[in-house]
Amino acid sequence: MLILARKSNESIIIGGDIRITVLEIHGENVKLGIDAPATVKILREELYKAVQEQNVEAGVSARVKGNILDGLEKLFEGAE
Repeated sequence: MLILARKSNESIIIGGDIRITVLEIHGENVKLGIDAPATVKILREELYKAVQEQNVEAGVSARVKGNILDGLEKLFEGAE
């Protein structure tokens, strides 16, 4: 992990096209401004983790439903 010290109104550049600027510092709170291309997704970490968890749950749910449907189909095969 790279650790940098920045003061208010100072920036860092990432990859030549992303600029992160320290806008304000109040106690333990830091307000950042991020300039990035529209193609770059920017999420707070807690939202990113929540989305990842939902994706995992949705995948598990879809697999369980698929397995249940497969089992029901096998159960009723030839019952016609």
